[in-house]
Amino acid sequence: MTLSFNKRLQEICIKKNNRLCIGLDIDPDHFPQGRDTTLDGIEIFAKEVIDGTIDYCPVYKPNFAFYERYGSKGYALLERIVDYVNGRALVIADAKRGDIGNTSRQYARSILETMGCDAITISPYMGRDAIEPFLIDIEKGVFILAITSNKNAAEIQDNPNDTLPLYEKIIQIACELNKDDNIGIVVGATQADLMEKIRRLSEGLAWLVPGIGAQGGDLQKSVSISNNNGVGIINISRGILYAGNGSLDEIINSAYQYTEQIREIVCNPVSC
Repeated sequence: MTLSFNKRLQEICIKKNNRLCIGLDIDPDHFPQGRDTTLDGIEIFAKEVIDGTIDYCPVYKPNFAFYERYGSKGYALLERIVDYVNGRALVIADAKRGDIGNTSRQYARSILETMGCDAITISPYMGRDAIEPFLIDIEKGVFILAITSNKNAAEIQDNPNDTLPLYEKIIQIACELNKDDNIGIVVGATQADLMEKIRRLSEGLAWLVPGIGAQGGDLQKSVSISNNNGVGIINISRGILYAGNGSLDEIINSAYQYTEQIREIVCNPVSC
């Protein structure tokens, strides 16, 4: 039986009793002194983080920019990271693609089929035909940027579109396209005041929630609301990768501490 992406996401989150997504946004400029900052060093670091957290982390999310800066060698490293995870967790390609239909089809083939990522982040600016080519395989997921965590997001996302703010229109489109249960939305953790409204609008869509840690998002609300009638995964990148003194022990400890907090909130949600 073929499972939709959202069902696959739900299953692995239940199996590992976690909603953590570790963002593999690896920047060697932030490595502690003495760590290898070459591509080989980045690969070793990525694999050490995965090895240290794979038993309880259901999702990893490499941001393509941190690898594409190195050209073809960086892209090859991305492929090796996906191969290294090897189905033990889901991999979301944080690529923020979105173009006219025939171009999006090639992005979908490249990242979801050839590279083998389980899901991808999508910019919906060019409309439905930028999204639909990524939806063909129901086992593969799409997280559409709806309302993001960066400080200038409101410049566009809160602007009225007809009678609705643009982010509401995007959520409406996402719900309409979610015929095969493989669409989610990106909801920034810094948008806590809007989360209950977004929950009502999003009709059980999966959420990918960035903005915890370095950006100061609300973990309690993010976990409680996003897991109220769908699966909400909490992405943390810098708060884990550069925790404490940057040692591997500090990194793994930070990931586990976030895991314990998430588990506590899921088991004992409070009124938001």
